Amino acid sequence: MDVATSDAPIGLPGEAAAASDSLPCRRPLLLRWGKHLRGTFDRLIAASSLVPNAPVLDMRAFPWTAVLRADWEAIRNEALAAIAAQPGAPSLAAISPDHRAIAVPGKWRSLFLWGYGYRIDENLARCPHTSRLIEQVPGLNSAIFSILAPGTHIPPHRGVTKGLITCHLGLVVPRDGDVRMRIGSRVVRWAEGETLVFDDTYDHEVWNDSAHTRIVLLIQFRRPLRNPGRWIADTLIGVLRRSAFVQEARANLRRWHRGETLADA
Repeated sequence: MDVATSDAPIGLPGEAAAASDSLPCRRPLLLRWGKHLRGTFDRLIAASSLVPNAPVLDMRAFPWTAVLRADWEAIRNEALAAIAAQPGAPSLAAISPDHRAIAVPGKWRSLFLWGYGYRIDENLARCPHTSRLIEQVPGLNSAIFSILAPGTHIPPHRGVTKGLITCHLGLVVPRDGDVRMRIGSRVVRWAEGETLVFDDTYDHEVWNDSAHTRIVLLIQFRRPLRNPGRWIADTLIGVLRRSAFVQEARANLRRWHRGETLADA
C-alpha cells in the first residue's frame, strides 16, 4: 500500500466527480449514453493527452500544485473557519441529487468554491486566500472542500470524462485509523499538506475508517490536450456545465445560502 509523499503524490478518489453508470436517468442524454460512448470518447481524449493516462499522476507535471502545498496551512485555516460558520457545508447528497447513489446523507459534505466553471461567490468571500490560489490553476473546473465523516465508505464509482483530472490537497487527515482510497487495483492514502493528482475515470472507492473527520481541498481541472481530444473534452464539459444536474446543484446551493432546508441535508 502506498503512502503519499512530496515526491510521489498518491491519494484518494474523485469524490466530487460524477458517480457510476447506475445513476438516475436525470443525467444529460449524452451522459446516459456514456455507458456505450464514454469508452470511445475517453480513448480519443487519452490519445490526445499531453500528460500520462495513468490512474495516479506525478504532481511535478503540474507546477501549480507547489503553491497549494506551500500555503496549505492557510488554506486549512480558512476551510475550518468556513465549515464552522453559518451556514456551514451542506451534505453533498442534498446539493447534488446525482450523487445520492454514492453519498450517504450527512456523511459526505462539500463546501463549494467553484463548480463546473461557476463561481460560488458567498464561499469564495469566506476564503479569500484560498480563492486567490485556486484561480491560478490552469483550466480550473471545480474547487471544493470535501468533508468525510468518521466511519464513511464511498462505494465504487467513476468520473464522467477523461477530459478532467482531479487534485487533492490534504488538510485534515486522521491518524487514529485507516483513511484510504482504492483506485483501480492500487490503495493510496493522503498526508496533510501534500497533493495527489489522479484520473477519476478509473473505478475508485474511499474509506474513512477512523473516529475523526477527513478534509481535503478537491480541485478538478482540464487535462492538457491536443486536438482532436481537446475539442471532444471541451464539448463534453460544456454539455455537463449546461446540464440539468449541474443547474439543479447550483439552485440547491442558492437555497442553502438562503437558509432553506434541503432534502437529505
